[in-house]
Amino acid sequence: MFTHRFISPGRIRAARVVSLIGLALATGACASKAPTEVTANDYRARHQLALADGPVSIDVFPTGRTIDAATRAKVRQFAGEYLRSGRGPIAVQTPRGTLNDPYVRMMTDAIRSEIAAAGVTGAVSVGPYDVADPKLASPIRLSYLGLTARLPQNCGQWPADLASGSSLKGWDNSPHWNHGCAYQNAFAQQIADPRDLAGPRAEAPSDVMMRTRAIKQAREGQTPQVPTASSKQ
Repeated sequence: MFTHRFISPGRIRAARVVSLIGLALATGACASKAPTEVTANDYRARHQLALADGPVSIDVFPTGRTIDAATRAKVRQFAGEYLRSGRGPIAVQTPRGTLNDPYVRMMTDAIRSEIAAAGVTGAVSVGPYDVADPKLASPIRLSYLGLTARLPQNCGQWPADLASGSSLKGWDNSPHWNHGCAYQNAFAQQIADPRDLAGPRAEAPSDVMMRTRAIKQAREGQTPQVPTASSKQ
C-alpha cells in the first residue's frame, strides 16, 4: 500500500533557495582560482627568472687593422646601453698568443675611440687573457657591471629519475625537473631591459595625428588603416 505525502509550497521554495545558494558557492569557488595560477608542475615555478647584478658583455672579433661598420655599430650600441644602465669601468679583455696579435692593439685603440665617441667618460680598463688554441678566432671581450635577468640555478639538474625500473617511484606523469629550464634561460638572455620583468613601462604620449586621421576616416566611412603599397596602386 502506497501513501502520498503532501509537501507544502513553502518547503519547495526553501529547497530551491538552498540549491541556488549551494550553486552560487560552487561557482564562486571556481571563479576565485586565477586562470594564470602557477602550479607546482609549471616550469615558471621551478625556474623563476631573477634580477641580479652581473656582467654584461659582448665579443668583438678582429677582422683586420681596424673595425668595420658592423663592429662600430655594435660597440656604439654597447656603449649606449652602458650609459643607460651600467656602472663602474668598462673592461676590455684582449686575447694574447693568437695569430692576430699584431692587429689586436690597433683594434683595441679603435674600440676605445668608439666608446669615447659614444659619450662614455668613465674609466676603461684593458687587460689580456690567454687563449686555449691560437688557431681559433679569439674575440676582444667588452664587459661592464649592470642589471641582468638570469636563472638562480644552472640547467641540467636531475634530482630524481624520470622513472624507476624496479618500483613505481617517478611514475607520477608530471614534467621532469629540468623541463623548461633551457627555455627560461634563453628567454632571459633575449630581454633588452630586465626591468620589464618587474613591471610595465610608463605609457608614452598618444599620437594625436594618427588618432585624428583614424577618427576622420571612420566618420567618412573609410577603413582606418595605414596605407600599404598595394592600396596606393
